[in-house]
Amino acid sequence: MVLLDRTKQNLLVEMKLQVKIELLKFCFAVLNSVFLVLGLSVLGCAVWILFDRGTFLNVLSSGELQVVAAGLFLIGAVVVLVGVSGCVAASRELRFLLLVFTGLIIILVLGQLFVGLVLMINKNKIEKSLDQAVDQIIFQYGEDNSVNRLLDSVQRGAACCGRNGPEDWLNNSFIKSLNLTSPDVLPCSCLRNSSSFGSLWCSNNSNFTQMQFGQTKESLKGCSQTLIDWLWQNILTIIMMDVCLILLQVALASIAVKLFQMFGEKVAFKRTNQLVAEDDAHPGSAPDGVYGEQNLAYMDPDGGLIETEHMSPEETYNLAQNQVYLGQN
Repeated sequence: MVLLDRTKQNLLVEMKLQVKIELLKFCFAVLNSVFLVLGLSVLGCAVWILFDRGTFLNVLSSGELQVVAAGLFLIGAVVVLVGVSGCVAASRELRFLLLVFTGLIIILVLGQLFVGLVLMINKNKIEKSLDQAVDQIIFQYGEDNSVNRLLDSVQRGAACCGRNGPEDWLNNSFIKSLNLTSPDVLPCSCLRNSSSFGSLWCSNNSNFTQMQFGQTKESLKGCSQTLIDWLWQNILTIIMMDVCLILLQVALASIAVKLFQMFGEKVAFKRTNQLVAEDDAHPGSAPDGVYGEQNLAYMDPDGGLIETEHMSPEETYNLAQNQVYLGQN
């Protein structure tokens, strides 16, 4: 009866434990799915920085930015791998894989902190690299290529001209050949006009009849602040994604540790219930050596040991009579 009550109690505790495990596994699966999506987003940002030819980030020669891009690529790839391993570990209740998952989470958090620190520490260097890249584009401007089209797009969209202003275009190799002292000739994107005659240049100066004349020359500002704002909007987006990843990883690591403990408790309960079930199935049995061998010998009152196992019925009867007689005296 005691064994039966203990079995019921263990089963009840095990059922409660299983309910907790299923709830934690559900929360883990939801958070891990978000974790995978963010990891793929970080991986996409890294690919964009490293390989996209249509942004100024690719034009920058900053070594720090390249380190950040490579770090983001590595982090994104590892996040995807860790997320998949976490799903497998939770669904199949693999304790060792949960430990591996938690260890990789810690490594990822350290890597993301490193990337964020590199970005913040080298803020001025990255801005300087951006300025140098724009100055180089202005100097070489004159051909219809992807980099020039990128600068044209910025100048049209932000209604700006040059890095600090239209005077920056006096450093252009083509305009230098014209021996101009004022920015009378500018890219059509500065004047927000369309180029004609196959030329990228426009002017209000009537001496340059082969170029497209702008109807009005607007008061133009430099594009430097616009480019810096654009750069840091993208960098802050990446940093915010990293912060979200870190918070999510802390939550996932906590759940993984709790699942690891509960999986261990579940295994212990199963072993205990198995032993109790074996005891219930064989209530009269006992392990060898518990009760010892049955002693069939009779101890004589005088201290002698008389073996009754091999005595005949008559001898046994006489022995019993003698014992009765001795007991009376």
